[in-house]
Amino acid sequence: MKKGWLRILLEHLGIVLGVSLTALGLVWFLIPNKLAAGGVSGLAIMAFYLWEWPVGLTMICLNVPLFLVSWLVIGPLFGVKTLFGAGVLSVMVELLGVWLGPATSDPVLAAIYGGGLAGIGTGITFYFGGSTGGTDMAAHLLSHWSRLSLGQALLVIDFSIIALAGFLFSPELALYALLSLIISSRTIDLVQEGTDYARAAYIISERPEEVAQAVLDKMERGVTILHGTGAYTGRERKVLFVIVSRPEIPRVKEIVADLDPNAFMAITDVHEVLGEGFKARGDKR
Repeated sequence: MKKGWLRILLEHLGIVLGVSLTALGLVWFLIPNKLAAGGVSGLAIMAFYLWEWPVGLTMICLNVPLFLVSWLVIGPLFGVKTLFGAGVLSVMVELLGVWLGPATSDPVLAAIYGGGLAGIGTGITFYFGGSTGGTDMAAHLLSHWSRLSLGQALLVIDFSIIALAGFLFSPELALYALLSLIISSRTIDLVQEGTDYARAAYIISERPEEVAQAVLDKMERGVTILHGTGAYTGRERKVLFVIVSRPEIPRVKEIVADLDPNAFMAITDVHEVLGEGFKARGDKR
């Protein structure tokens, strides 16, 4: 029981840390430079400059109805952590707005660092199972009421908000906002997936057993034998599948080239590997 409460406490502290960083990105960079980079925060920034509505208060006023409508229409898809994250974000934006001023008036720097900081914060929030609400809830509703996929709905909403900002402010500011959105999205992926990518190799060889045994013996890496059929020849072939770290890829190539120079080999990125020889399940490094 104590461990359960400790885990819940740590998750909520992690969400507070994440949304605080997102709030810093907004207060230091995005809000002062009129960069409405999509989402509820983008609408709140426009409302701030049009009618002087407080950004944090506007965000919570938009998020609560979205949460209630999502709950009624879709069901309990968004939990308490979403409402908690959205609420803390709104409060932090208002508090930090009182204590801190803009970090730069250069829109390029604001787009880069604001998007990066907001992305880091949102990524940490997602990592601990939270959400800042807003666009996610609106996208689920749009997807529910239309034929759009969730990803398409997200794009439609964010680009519509940026286009509106371009109309209200200037096309140039809209382009900076788009840059910020792209940086934020990529940073979220980086926080979620990390940079320590592994590599997956698919190997089709005339000597599959020998190649597999060499990888097992010389690299101590597991090999899975898949069974495939050539579409042109109709011939049954064994396909070797092996996951290794980035520094080990040259060794795999060397082993395959020594045993079968004519082997076909495809190498691709793997963003996260859980299990023996790699990251343990439940390891949040």
